[in-house]
Amino acid sequence: MNTIQSVVIAIIEGLTEFLPISSTAHMKIANPLLNISNNAFTDLFEVVIQLAAILSVVTIYWKKFFNFSKFDLYIKLVIAVIPALIGGILLKKHIDAALSNLTFIACVMIGGGVILLFIDKLFSKNEIQEEEKITYPKAFVIGCFQVLSIILPGLSRSASTIIGGMSQKLTRKLAAEFSFFLAVPTMVAASAKSFLDVYKDHPEVLVKDNFAILGLGALVAYVVALIAVKFFIGYLQKNGFKMFGWYRIVAGIIVLILIYTKHLG
Repeated sequence: MNTIQSVVIAIIEGLTEFLPISSTAHMKIANPLLNISNNAFTDLFEVVIQLAAILSVVTIYWKKFFNFSKFDLYIKLVIAVIPALIGGILLKKHIDAALSNLTFIACVMIGGGVILLFIDKLFSKNEIQEEEKITYPKAFVIGCFQVLSIILPGLSRSASTIIGGMSQKLTRKLAAEFSFFLAVPTMVAASAKSFLDVYKDHPEVLVKDNFAILGLGALVAYVVALIAVKFFIGYLQKNGFKMFGWYRIVAGIIVLILIYTKHLG
């Protein structure tokens, strides 16, 4: 992976991480189009820039995230992240296979898009607007929804957890914010696991030049994500999910066409 390729992938990650359109799907599709080979460093790079993008949430919501007088929030996040940690360990083989199957990812994108077309009407009467009213059982249920994005690459972690939140009567805005907060411990754990795996199995990847590319990609993803988060919250409150649903359907169909015509695969 060269510098230009790393910047392009980081921009894609920053733009898509918090939108319900699956950053993983976009990166997995962009890699072959940019002639980026699938290897240990590429996998590590994708996880690191996801973490960097997610840290933009800590910047934007730092007053809430570091409000230690409301320790209850941290307990809820720990409860919510447990299903993903367990699911990631138990289903690793399935996850690895699914991540390498672009046809599967494209179909999941289309299916998730269809769901998003109806989400606003399905949960139009949600009334929980305050984080304090998210109970521990509700946090756990939202965490279980996050597992869906792990076993179904292309579904979108953001989409699954926001839908999970709305299923628990959270408003769109609160569901999105809790989804953002939940992403932090999830990706910290994923990044730590990825670094450990690379250190054990591919230590040759951890060289000075690669760290420079990781640092650049992380910076770009972080800055772009700052802009994307603010756009998403504002757009979501006014317009809902329908546009993202149509985008996913069209993008998924285009990917299937590219696979069928041998331009992608």
